[in-house]
Amino acid sequence: MLDKVLLVVVALFPVSEIALTVVKRANRRAAALDDRGSMRLLWMVIGASVCAAVGFTWIPAAAIHAPSRVLHLLALGVLLLGMTIRWLSILTLGRFFTVDVSVQHDHELVETGFYRHVRHPSYSGLLLAFVGLGVFFGNWLSLGVLALPITLAVLRRIRIEERALREALGAPYEEYSSRTKRLIPGVF
Repeated sequence: MLDKVLLVVVALFPVSEIALTVVKRANRRAAALDDRGSMRLLWMVIGASVCAAVGFTWIPAAAIHAPSRVLHLLALGVLLLGMTIRWLSILTLGRFFTVDVSVQHDHELVETGFYRHVRHPSYSGLLLAFVGLGVFFGNWLSLGVLALPITLAVLRRIRIEERALREALGAPYEEYSSRTKRLIPGVF
């Protein structure tokens, strides 16, 4: 039963991300776009990382040595936690969430929910979900290739997003940035 639930969640993760990409694009008439190719780069890095992670599962020396039930429970828990944080963050932003880096003409700073503690909780959730996927593969190399390159691409995107938000929202965003961390409350 656990294996079936885990496989469903593993399948839902990319489906939900693809659905977001299709449905939540910015309306060019209502928002200023400033993506700078970061979405394309992120998708390329994710695609390459997932392919490499699958390939690395064939390297037995890099296997995570733990009972499969423990790995599956951990993978399921981390994946669900990451996806939940991501989706709750997206729902909190509501119409201000887009997959493109954009600022709507009537954009407002959101400081509720997870945004009270971190500036980019949807990315925190995304990164956690990829860690869960790495645990699912049961391989240290798979985990590393999912965590490191995707984190670097997300950090690049965050810099672009924050520049756009600072330009559009000014002092309120500066003040918000001074009292919140980017991804992990109180840490980073």
